[in-house]
Amino acid sequence: MTHTETDPVGRSALRKVAWRLVPFLGLLYFVNYLDRTNIGFAKLTMSEDLGLTETMFGLASGLFFIGYLFFEVPSNLALHRFGARRWIARIMVTWGVVASAMAFVDSAGWLYALRVLLGIAEAGFFPGVLLYLTWWLPRAQRVQLIGAFLVAVPLSSALGAPFSGAVIQYGDGLFGLEGWRVMFLVEGLPAVLLGVVCWFYLTDRPEDARWLTADERGWLARTIAAEGATPGREASPWRAMANLRVVGLGFVYFGVVYGLYAVSFFLPTVVAGFAERFDATYSIFETGAIVAVPFLAGAVTMVLWGRHSDRTGERRWHLAVPAALGGVTIPVALYLDSPFTVMAVITLTAVGICCALPVFWHFPPLFLTGAGAAAGIALINSLGNTAGFAAPYLTGWISDATGSIRPALWLVGIAMLLSAAGALLLSRGRTPVAATAGGRDPVLD
Repeated sequence: MTHTETDPVGRSALRKVAWRLVPFLGLLYFVNYLDRTNIGFAKLTMSEDLGLTETMFGLASGLFFIGYLFFEVPSNLALHRFGARRWIARIMVTWGVVASAMAFVDSAGWLYALRVLLGIAEAGFFPGVLLYLTWWLPRAQRVQLIGAFLVAVPLSSALGAPFSGAVIQYGDGLFGLEGWRVMFLVEGLPAVLLGVVCWFYLTDRPEDARWLTADERGWLARTIAAEGATPGREASPWRAMANLRVVGLGFVYFGVVYGLYAVSFFLPTVVAGFAERFDATYSIFETGAIVAVPFLAGAVTMVLWGRHSDRTGERRWHLAVPAALGGVTIPVALYLDSPFTVMAVITLTAVGICCALPVFWHFPPLFLTGAGAAAGIALINSLGNTAGFAAPYLTGWISDATGSIRPALWLVGIAMLLSAAGALLLSRGRTPVAATAGGRDPVLD
């Protein structure tokens, strides 16, 4: 049993932090991920309007990550310097403006340009929120609560898919725009509004939280400071970025993210392909409802898996097993002989990807702190998110070159299996609960 679980002040403080910060940050990430991936639904009608091939669509999807990757580390260092409240608000307003502007593109070139700008605008949001949560969450409870935040990823697909499909189908002609343009406009504006809310709602550090009692503020500040003072944690941003463990974690994250974006960007296309393979035709809204099912399952299992990892204190296998599940199932899905079995196996893929995500982000703060954590977490996210460019572009290119999406999904499976193998190399030992509550965590020793 951890110290927090036996300390009434600690329990009260964490309960307030969890309810105030996690749902709101999850809402922000919901909108973030939806604006990043809704191009997968726009493709169903946008490709014909703009004359996009599969390769061109894959390039447009992946170009987001070019600007994103170059600005991740500078953005996170700026958040560390200026505070989360100001910097997250700035990020949200700028990405909302660019996301809405995508409603007015009239060529593939303009689509490419705005996808790059969207990546620049969004850069630093995700690693910034993760860094921010390390200022508020003690290590022993971090995976479960980060999992509650990350549930926004599958929920944005589960709820966003039918919503996007409905807007495209039933909003066609609204404001004189095609349905996919209406979708970009409608789904971009909430980021601007929430950015304004951020400025007034977020609190930078526990010491500044007037919504906590003095005892709760003191307990939380002391607990987080004690963990930050653990010997062996890197505080220099330059040494953090040169740390081989950062590079190794970036490699592991690459495989998980490769699977995530391949599924997110191309699952609507896979479902639409059921018409040819199985003579099963669905409307755009029905396609969205079908796409939602794997991500709903992923949302539920992500929370339960993170809770189990925190309760047992085990991290390495809690990362490797779901990554391997995703790697084994995704290429198999398209060799099955009915829409039901294909979606059942893809649901297992989504479960594997979603369960791996919160456990993965337990590792970087174990050996990074301060500005080193800001730079290291951003670099890990950048290295991993090179898969955000590679996955859609290679999937589209291979699909065009071979006339089938199957070889591309075999590549996805290989990437995820390599990620699982990398996770097992993180440590040969089991992390006891006591180690995660304070002191060194042997997972990365």
